[in-house]
Amino acid sequence: MPNQLAHETSPYLLQHKDNPVDWRPWGDEAFAAARERDVPLVVSIGYSACHWCHVMERESFENAEIAALMNEHFVCVKVDREERPDVDAIYMEAVQAMTGQGGWPLNAFITPDGVPFYAGTYYPPAPRHGMPSWPQVLNGVAIAWRDQRAEILEQSSQIVERLAGAARLQAPDAELDPASLDAAVAALARDYDAERGGFNRRAPKFPAASVIELLLRRAAARAPADPGAIGSASAAPEREMALHTLRAMATGGIYDQVGGGFARYSVDAAWIVPHFEKMLYDNALLARAYLHGFQVSGDRLLERVCTETLDWALRELRQPEGGFASALDADSEGVEGKYYVWTTAEVREALGEELGAVAIDHFGMSEDGNFEGRNIPVRATPDPPQLAEIKRGLYAARERRVRPGLDDKRLTAWNALMISALADAGAVLGREDYLDAARACADFVQRDLRDADGRLLRTYNHGRGRLRAYLEDHAFLLEALLTLYEATFEPRWFDAARELAETIIERFADPEQGGFFSTPSDGEQLVTRRKELEDAPIPSGASAATFGLLRLAALTGEARYEDAAAGTIRLLHTIAPQHPVAFGHLLQAIDFHLATVREVALVGEDREPLERVVRSAFRPHLVLAAGDGGNGGVPLLKGREPVEGRAAAYVCERFACRMPVTEPAQLEELLAAG
Repeated sequence: MPNQLAHETSPYLLQHKDNPVDWRPWGDEAFAAARERDVPLVVSIGYSACHWCHVMERESFENAEIAALMNEHFVCVKVDREERPDVDAIYMEAVQAMTGQGGWPLNAFITPDGVPFYAGTYYPPAPRHGMPSWPQVLNGVAIAWRDQRAEILEQSSQIVERLAGAARLQAPDAELDPASLDAAVAALARDYDAERGGFNRRAPKFPAASVIELLLRRAAARAPADPGAIGSASAAPEREMALHTLRAMATGGIYDQVGGGFARYSVDAAWIVPHFEKMLYDNALLARAYLHGFQVSGDRLLERVCTETLDWALRELRQPEGGFASALDADSEGVEGKYYVWTTAEVREALGEELGAVAIDHFGMSEDGNFEGRNIPVRATPDPPQLAEIKRGLYAARERRVRPGLDDKRLTAWNALMISALADAGAVLGREDYLDAARACADFVQRDLRDADGRLLRTYNHGRGRLRAYLEDHAFLLEALLTLYEATFEPRWFDAARELAETIIERFADPEQGGFFSTPSDGEQLVTRRKELEDAPIPSGASAATFGLLRLAALTGEARYEDAAAGTIRLLHTIAPQHPVAFGHLLQAIDFHLATVREVALVGEDREPLERVVRSAFRPHLVLAAGDGGNGGVPLLKGREPVEGRAAAYVCERFACRMPVTEPAQLEELLAAG
């Protein structure tokens, strides 16, 4: 008989609806039940593409005896960490403090007041490799609650103070130092893997898109490099670290050489063996990093990886209403990676002997394989002329296999990241299909992820949106709408971005210490209200809000947006450069804040040649507005008119503009000038 998860919309929660565990969703009803029964709650947190979450479910949560033990001593709560990042962050902080490590599944034992007193990650059903069994943990915690409750409750106040985390952080007295960005790059260089790319030399390796973007921006700030000087002594070291890492990932198994798109991370140090799950957020962030890498280098491999990644997302994650599903599982038929790996015999069967031999050579395959007797395709040789035909044949053969599970919930934050990637790539590469997809996704979010009062919602599935949105949802969407405006020049996206900025300042800003809380001022009251700051694996809501507000300030000339953004910078400007892998997006915002930002206004009907100049290079310290003349709703356009009937470009700094130009060559010269 289904438990209380049967009415949820999260695929992860629905995976557990038939467990004999009496699971409940997070909410007041679960806490009321715990108080009434005078028992603690066990809060089990995971996500649908999590391999070890599936393992623990099969081993323990589907076991009737273990489930009976859980039901007897606890109120059992299942949480999808992707739907409830606020809950996940609190109890992840707890498990890291208690054990020195974290991960999913995350299993926290908490009081009826929400305070954690014991926590861990995966537990086997029987003692193994020095780990206690899950039944042993359950019995031990139940006995402690019975016999040591006074001690547990006495420690609650100390635990709550620790869980507040960065919300207690105060701004240092030190002034913002532009040299700190050079120090951040130097720190990255010390940890850089010069042989294999990436910013650590050990396994596992995560694709740090925000760090790559930071390096490309710092290279642009130093001096524009000659695209033909790849690898030369004259090339900026920031540029070389970024491009080498992009190329290394593009040739490894972390990148799906057959169908496009990236796995979440590599279990080895050479990017060969992936943890096979594919997340929307990774692919949105990486597609944009590859786009910018292509703009910087002219390397067609990077362009191809960008477009193949976006094409994969459109093909395999896009849903009928225009939104994007969250993830593809690592497993199919209960086996991790089974969908993606090959024997040489399977390749020959799919392609024939002659074409199969070319594919086997190009993808570095062998009879013994590079993964459990099978082959993960890598890019072992330059692209053969038959590559497109090879990929079509292998993809068609792979489609006949059992596909990995799809987590089809749509999250506002992650969809916003994809809007940014599609809009940016569509504008730079002239791909109208990408722009149309970005518009459709933004329309979906604006239409279907709003409640009756017009407030933004977090998640959508089964025809309905639910859960009030967090800072990251608002902030990522702010950045996305500004990017979509700059790609299409449709005022509706700028207007929506400005409205969102007001909400961020009103409901999330901390007027006392500065920065932004992760949850709204009128949201659900958890055991503490936190500020999530680190940009790994995705940008924090605080970093995205900061960057988005700085861009909006440049487009509007309104200092209050910059003032709100400066709160986060004041809090973290001394910490972030010391830990650049953890603060890659915030450091990009600081880089933008310190740079001489060009405000470019294009006016007139025949402005496309001028627009092509702006988009012809990676220009991270520039904001762009365009219209047919007059205001157009964007303050940067106010008073800008065509010149003698010709389209004109106005290049400004802090709304002080040079004389308008009408020729593309003139605009190129202005933008190239220091």
